[in-house]
Amino acid sequence: LRFSCLPNCNSVSAESTKDPNSHCMSSLFGAMFGPGTDFKALVTEKDAMIVDVRTPQEYQQGHIAGSKNLPLNEFEKHIPELQAAGVPIIACCASGMRSGSATRSLKAAGITEAYNGGGWASLQRALK
Repeated sequence: LRFSCLPNCNSVSAESTKDPNSHCMSSLFGAMFGPGTDFKALVTEKDAMIVDVRTPQEYQQGHIAGSKNLPLNEFEKHIPELQAAGVPIIACCASGMRSGSATRSLKAAGITEAYNGGGWASLQRALK
């Protein structure tokens, strides 16, 4: 007996795991969000800039050391300076929603190395 949650997925059988759809769900999330990004390597090897798009009040309550606070409602006007920096940009916020919007804006402006770092606290843990 085989189960699959994605068309043409033959990699998981009910006998091989308690959750027969776990591989399929992993593949689905990979297709939606892309492969995992090594944020630590981007910062240490490519001098990536971390841009926090939360409000100044949120930023003051806690942020990644060295990050730049560019609130999403003012973000578009800062894109030229981010382009001029010539380094990868990792956007973060509280949960990943606003940083996702900022990342899309950066990519639309031609910054190919723009990454959604998600929530700032989880990004901070990934950078350690």
